[in-house]
Amino acid sequence: MIESEVRKAGEIILAGGTILYPTDTIWGIGCDATRRIAVQKIYDIKRRDDSKSMLVLVNGESMLKQYIKAFPSQAAALLSKAEKPTTIIYPGARNLARNLLAEDGSIGIRITSDPFCQKLIDFTGKPLVSTSANISGEFSPSVFNEINPRIKHQVDHVVSWRQGETEPSVSSAIIKLQKDGSISILRS
Repeated sequence: MIESEVRKAGEIILAGGTILYPTDTIWGIGCDATRRIAVQKIYDIKRRDDSKSMLVLVNGESMLKQYIKAFPSQAAALLSKAEKPTTIIYPGARNLARNLLAEDGSIGIRITSDPFCQKLIDFTGKPLVSTSANISGEFSPSVFNEINPRIKHQVDHVVSWRQGETEPSVSSAIIKLQKDGSISILRS
């Protein structure tokens, strides 16, 4: 079942579409993080100002390094000690859709450990946008059944994998690496 879901979602991603999918944290809205028009579709679905960046999922350190100018040693240390999914905001993003980045050129990236997300990234060869499955300003749903039906109808594909889970999920920790090497914990 997971393979057929990966193939369906992957084909939508590669065609420039959007998906609603489970991640290693909460359900997310996603697309190819390198395609400006696909990223804009997500901003439109969320009714979100595109000056607010969204995060990206990658499948490992090798892929991560393709989308940031430098991989600081602090990042490696933080990731090796992380006890839960951790998103790191890196300065100097590259090779991603410009409308995905923060005004300062930074980007939040998480190396996903979720099997579905790993397989989807492997299938597409693309980093995935992952933003909470909600309208901007509304609460972030912790299970599939809490997702606003409007979101479900506006994405190009809704992944059926893990829809029946009832255990509430939680958002990732968010840590920002500053250009000067300092670290800010934005969400623990």
